[in-house]
Amino acid sequence: MKKAALFLSLIIVSVLTFSFVNSPPEELAINAPIPQGDYKMKDVSGKTVSLNEIKTAKGLLVIFSCNTCPYVKLSETRIKEYSDYCLANGIGCALINSNEAQRTEDDSFDKMSAYFAAQKLKCTYAVDEKSQLANAFGATRTPQCFLFNAKGLVYKGAIDDNVKDAAAVKAPYLKEALASLLKNETPKTQETKSIGCTIKRVE
Repeated sequence: MKKAALFLSLIIVSVLTFSFVNSPPEELAINAPIPQGDYKMKDVSGKTVSLNEIKTAKGLLVIFSCNTCPYVKLSETRIKEYSDYCLANGIGCALINSNEAQRTEDDSFDKMSAYFAAQKLKCTYAVDEKSQLANAFGATRTPQCFLFNAKGLVYKGAIDDNVKDAAAVKAPYLKEALASLLKNETPKTQETKSIGCTIKRVE
């Protein structure tokens, strides 16, 4: 009887442990400050950078991205447009590659550098080692956006309502959130669901 009870207890503990380890990280809440702002990452420039160094007095846009996701590829023009818009308007911007499980493949640092050049990007594009920043943000998808003003998170989620067809977009969530930020206003829409590939963490 005691052995059966012990065996049952071990099964319950194992199930709970498995569920905890494999559960997605908790997503950052609206109004939360930038997490792990001092965490240093290697940028494609070869320098190490932190979010605290990239942010400005106006704010910071963080987009979890990569080289390989089909949804990122469908969003390339928009990512370029909005990252350039941020820099032109004094908002910090960083693309973060958290695909640690593909670091020896198409999401290697060298491939990131080549991708950055091919896309003619100007913002930071940095390696998130062991997906530490993605875990701190609770990011699970690519592309996934987090926009901060000087006080905290004001928008999180998708770039817009049609990742597959930019011409068919009816609700440009990120564009509207950026415009609101520059006016010191709260975005009308603050949370949406990101559609994309899962971030490839190391198990």
